Amino acid sequence: MAESNFVDYVKIYCRSGKGGRGSVHLRREKYMPNGGPDGGDGGRGGHVILRGNRNYWTLLHLKYERHVFAEHGGNGSKNKSFGKDGADKVIEVPCGTVAYNAETGEYVCDITEHGQEVILLRGGRGGLGNWHFRTATRQAPRFAQPGEPMQEMTVILELKLLADVGLVGFPNAGKSTLLSTVSAARPKIANYPFTTLEPNLGIVSYRDGKSFVMADIPGIIEGASEGKGLGLRFLRHIERNSLLLFMVPGDTDDICKEYEILLNELARFNPEMLDKQRVLAITKCDVLDEELIEMLKPTLPKNVPHVFISSVANTGIQELKDLLWTELNKDTNQLEGLRQESIVHRPKDVNKLQQELKDMGEDEDFDYEYEDDVEDDDFDYEYEEEDWDDEEPDK
Repeated sequence: MAESNFVDYVKIYCRSGKGGRGSVHLRREKYMPNGGPDGGDGGRGGHVILRGNRNYWTLLHLKYERHVFAEHGGNGSKNKSFGKDGADKVIEVPCGTVAYNAETGEYVCDITEHGQEVILLRGGRGGLGNWHFRTATRQAPRFAQPGEPMQEMTVILELKLLADVGLVGFPNAGKSTLLSTVSAARPKIANYPFTTLEPNLGIVSYRDGKSFVMADIPGIIEGASEGKGLGLRFLRHIERNSLLLFMVPGDTDDICKEYEILLNELARFNPEMLDKQRVLAITKCDVLDEELIEMLKPTLPKNVPHVFISSVANTGIQELKDLLWTELNKDTNQLEGLRQESIVHRPKDVNKLQQELKDMGEDEDFDYEYEDDVEDDDFDYEYEEEDWDDEEPDK
């Protein structure tokens, strides 16, 4: 079977550019025996920048680009000439990408808007040339500052889909069937567990040209928060959803118990998910009669809006859309706020991080040996380094 093009997890090694050295040079011109120092400053090293791009929907373009290097800054030269700044390296990522430090599991940044830029690693500052160190008593300084060193970090990039409604349910609960019914999405549908192996998005049309986005993730099983099944890998895709639609088949022995199991798995993965609006949909109701539906209503979870639907028979679909639209537009459910501001990205557990990387196929080593690609200047005088100080010398 061909490998899926949906890539939502990559590990890359990033390195910014180091700053160029300041030049040690004394002016030598005819008829000017005492030209004095004129060494220029080194250039700034290039930054490594993450930039949101709405034209990308996965991290596939980064799967085989595992080393990202910014350019080093150029060295200064005579006549107070500055070295050129190193070119920045921009990593284009889809909106909804979160960066973590692969070594410590620490959260680094979150890209949610198109065109949003975050400097992941800063390039080193260029060193000052000897021209800056001239004084009345030291008129021919034979030293300059070295450039600041580069920064490097192995980064984990995770994609968390941006959607209004997230479908939550056990395998074969009818999530993919519902998405294909209410939108133009065509997910794989079959009568066996884990038919859906990757998230699917669909735009649901509503009245008066209005619409909202619905996300379908692979089925969750009990213990998914501990890594069982596929839930742990895809649970993060519903962290940004404004509303969670729980789907439980009508022929389930205990609907309330199955709902509590799903809710418990979300709470163990991220307790903040419990603060989101929730709606319960009882699916596959075409196999239930009116009398049985009336008997089930008192056993359903309290304080959770519910609706009985059948995607195959197209029963209750419009009622479900009305309910979802009402819940999405409540004053207590601010779409943009819940998507971006209220979500808190917790640091990754270092003990589980290696197993997570192994499961994703991202556990390879990133040792990289590189050669210094900044050529040394041919100094006319002895070169001495002076470390960076917080205060620059008088110019």
